[in-house]
Amino acid sequence: MTAALEMVDVSKTFPLARRLTHPGRREVHAVSHVDLTLHRGKITAVIGESGSGKSTIARLMAQLYKPTSGQIKLDGKPVEVRNGRQLRKYVGDVQLILQDPFGSFNPVHTIEYALRRAVTIHHGKLPASELDARVGALLEEVRLTPPRQFTAKYPHELSGGQRQRISIARALAASPTVLLADEPVSMLDVSIRLGVLNLLERLVTERDLALLYITHDIASARYFASTASVMYAGELVEGGPAEAVTQKPAHPYTKLLIDSAPDPGKAPADRIKDNGQPPSLISPPTGCRFHPRCPFAMPRCSTEAPPRFDLGAGQWARCWLHSSSKE
Repeated sequence: MTAALEMVDVSKTFPLARRLTHPGRREVHAVSHVDLTLHRGKITAVIGESGSGKSTIARLMAQLYKPTSGQIKLDGKPVEVRNGRQLRKYVGDVQLILQDPFGSFNPVHTIEYALRRAVTIHHGKLPASELDARVGALLEEVRLTPPRQFTAKYPHELSGGQRQRISIARALAASPTVLLADEPVSMLDVSIRLGVLNLLERLVTERDLALLYITHDIASARYFASTASVMYAGELVEGGPAEAVTQKPAHPYTKLLIDSAPDPGKAPADRIKDNGQPPSLISPPTGCRFHPRCPFAMPRCSTEAPPRFDLGAGQWARCWLHSSSKE
């Protein structure tokens, strides 16, 4: 099955301004050698702490950042956007849904203006009646009905959940094949998060979309995604079916994420010990980047970066704890 959107060995570094105290070249190693595949009709989650590089992945896939190395492929073909016309064509297929819906709308324009503009950009100038019909259909698709109650409103007049649904409707106006959802429910009230996730799941099925779900909430990834990858300090350290990754984690960092969630039924002695903080991405640790925090670290962990070990049933992990059966 051809991937709808794919990252192949992608790395991204951001140069830092030189200082008198640091005259040499310094870079932030935001993403390192990431392979990630999105398929139509499937939801893929990327899970990790803040600052791990999750949002950078979404922006690389959206062509807002250019890879330092590696390739982005759309429908199996390498993509390199060089100008605004190419970017407009690309975003017709790949749409980004941001974490803060309020910040993505012009506060002086109505919802009707925002949706009409999105339709016009991607489908050209249409008769007013057809344009109104498309705007109404988009609002109905995201369950904001009747549409006339929302078209004349401004972003500040809507709730957070309604704004995010409008943001999703605007993305759908392009008729994309891929949605990149960067923590789409993290700024919403807990009571309405499930409704937005259910909406995205329904759209994936009805429109046969590929969806990337960026999150720090491992529980929602288990509920929502079919496959999941775990990111730490710019690297993907584990992946596979979401149920396996979240219920039978193979990497110590994944276990740490799960143990960080409140669970009154789990004794403190059963939780993995956290030995520190995430490393600086300006000078990441050698070997496994998690080894300074890992309670199971071995001498080789500090010198050799672990390869990807296949654990069966589609699950894999980059951890030397799994090397004995593979060597």
